[in-house]
This record gives sequence, structure tokens and C-alpha cells, in this order.
Amino acid sequence: MCHQRKFRLLAVALGSVLLLAVTANNPSAQEPGGGGGRRGGNLREFLGLGPAPDPAAAKKGEPLYKQNCGGCHGADGRGAQAPNLLRSPLVLHDVKGEELTPVIKQGRGNMPAFPGLSADDIYAISQYIHLQVELTANRGTYGSTYASLRNQATGDAKQGEAFFKANCTACHSATGDLAKIGAKFAQVTALKSRFLWPAAQGPAKAKVTTPGGQTISGTVKTNNDFDISLIDAAGNYHHWPRQQVKVEIEDKLTGHRALLPKYTDADINNLAAYLVTLK
Repeated sequence: MCHQRKFRLLAVALGSVLLLAVTANNPSAQEPGGGGGRRGGNLREFLGLGPAPDPAAAKKGEPLYKQNCGGCHGADGRGAQAPNLLRSPLVLHDVKGEELTPVIKQGRGNMPAFPGLSADDIYAISQYIHLQVELTANRGTYGSTYASLRNQATGDAKQGEAFFKANCTACHSATGDLAKIGAKFAQVTALKSRFLWPAAQGPAKAKVTTPGGQTISGTVKTNNDFDISLIDAAGNYHHWPRQQVKVEIEDKLTGHRALLPKYTDADINNLAAYLVTLK
């Protein structure tokens, strides 16, 4: 028995050593790495995205693309009278313009030839198109790519302040509950979402009127098709069959609901522009 136990322990130890050795020599077996991925590994390769577009070439290629291609394929390659290039198999198989060059140089179908474009021009155009594909497909870069746009307030802060005073001050205060609200939201889009449709804060409140006319208010504990129960201000528990009482649930978002059909796009942008100044 002693020898058998030693043998099993030795086998387990050797197995552990082999496993560590395999893992050390193959770090991507469980987790992709490299290439700009969030975890610093070869995430691009793992996702089959190919090389990242050359940003300098893409910048050079943008005016070339718009001059020669944008009229038919759309300013951003998403299609117009000619097909969407961002979903084109030819583009998706291209890396540095090698697949695009024969088509651009010789034309295809109704597409005219562009023999005057040099190899460098076509490379630059290809990188601009690949960058559009990248921005569309690789959600990992979305935040950094559009961060500045999402942080821009395009409205008029003064008009937003006037809207706020006319519609919001019954419940909110720029120096009270909304003081420094602009500093709490890094992105204007998030701030807009918050005031357009905020989440109700705290537990639900309700007022229950009994068949005898007694009214009791408190914090809701149970609220379904059959029962309603609540805790009143004195801490007493009350319960009723739902069909026997009148129940009025407090709606903290009444004011926000009322504004939804009134907002114009300008109101929303102006109000956001004002709120971001509250820092």
C-alpha cells in the first residue's frame, strides 16, 4: 500500500508539472492576448480581425475616397447608388489594397476604372475603408473613437436654463438635488438618458383607501394581483386583499412622463447643455 500511495503521489506531481509546462508555453490556450485587446493579448488575431488599419494612411485616403468613391458608395462607405463597402466580401478579404487594386484600376460592372490612382493612393483609400469597417465592427474601440462626440453638448445653455426654470424647478433645484450634476456624468448622452427616463429612486410608496373610507399611506411591501401590504409611518404592517381596497401607487416620475411628449430635440440638447454646467 505504501508503494502504491507513493506511486500515485508521484504521478499527480508529474501531471501537475506537465500541465504547468504546457500552460507556460501556450498562454493563449484559455485567453486571447495581444494586439490592442483589452487584456493586452492577441485579441485581434483571436477574433480574426486581421491587422489594424493604418491611421495615417486612412487620413490621407479619406479625401481620395470621397473624391473618387464617395459619390456612389456613400461618404462613409455605407452605400448609396453603389453597394455598401463595409459589408463587401472583397473589402473584408482585402488587407492593404491588394484585392481592391484590380477593381479600382480596371473597373467592374457599372463601376468605372480609375487608372490614374497610384498604388499609394489605393493603399490609402483601402485603409480609410478598413477604418470604417473597424469602427463599425470592433465595438472595443467605440468608446475611445466617439468619446469626444459623446461628451459634446450641442445645445444652448441659456435656453436650457430657461427650460429648466419653467418645467423642472417644482421638483428639482440646481443648487439642491442637482448640484454638481454635470460633474457626475462623464458623457452628455448618459445625462440625457437620465433626465429623459430616470430610474425611480427608493422603495415604492402607496396610499390605500379601505371600504370604510380609511386612508393609510406607507412603504409598499407586497403589490400583486391578489394582495397589497405596506408599512405605515409608525412602523405598523397592514395587509388587504387587492380587490377590496383602492390602491394609489406614488409615481415619482410623473413630471418626467409629462415632459416626454413636450420635448423638442432643441429642448433636450439645450437642457443637457445647461445641466453640464452645474459642476
